[in-house]
Amino acid sequence: MTQAARDILRNNVKEKLARGEVVSSMTVRLVRTIEIARIAKTAGFDMLYIDLEHSPLTIDATGQICLACIDQGIMPAVRVPANTPEYIGRVLDAGALGIIAPGVRSAAEAREVVKAAKFAPQGERGNVAPIAALGYRSFPATEAAQAVNDATMVIVQFESKEAVEHAEEIIAVDGVDIVLIGLNDYLADCGLQGQYDHPQVREVYGRTIAACRKHGKYCGVGGLASRSDLMAEYVRMGARYVSTGTDLGFLLGVAAQKAKEIREIKT
Repeated sequence: MTQAARDILRNNVKEKLARGEVVSSMTVRLVRTIEIARIAKTAGFDMLYIDLEHSPLTIDATGQICLACIDQGIMPAVRVPANTPEYIGRVLDAGALGIIAPGVRSAAEAREVVKAAKFAPQGERGNVAPIAALGYRSFPATEAAQAVNDATMVIVQFESKEAVEHAEEIIAVDGVDIVLIGLNDYLADCGLQGQYDHPQVREVYGRTIAACRKHGKYCGVGGLASRSDLMAEYVRMGARYVSTGTDLGFLLGVAAQKAKEIREIKT
């Protein structure tokens, strides 16, 4: 593999995780233009998490944001609306360096996501050249495929009791990098909506973190934007990726606070 290809596809998230550092992301559901990549970089995030499952964002806008992220040196990851080769292949071809696969419940499902996200021999992703993530530069096919495979991360989400029951075998799947616990959906599946302090939540994190350590993978924290105390607790337990919140949530939160400050001025 040429050094030039490795340099173009340098993935700071993979590097930080390998050093045992904590990485953070901001979720994009509202902003449709490339400025969000520069904002994320200036704010200090390692990753943009572009959410196509719960937003009207288009593939076109997603691709533009992904390429802007690469130019800024932060990782673009995309949550697909369905874990199918059609969605996974399109967002990767557009420039994403990570796939976030929602609702994975079994090792078989995880293997299908990896298969769709990786070029042969690791997977069955359709060949495309030139590749957006490589800056449309030409490299020998085998070198390009290996460089892209090495840089592309697969993040599966645990959002159900069934997923947690199969945690060990899902985490063991070759090609899975991170398991992100989607806590709100998990709690809903358990009939525990909003009960972030329930002992079962700590059990889920403990079980997932232990399995990740065993298999050389990483646990991610999601759905706790309103509970920075719990984010910190699970990082101390061993989680190494934190999905901090959405662009809409950040904008609305600060805007509401500023409006409140003005309303409360004594005249």
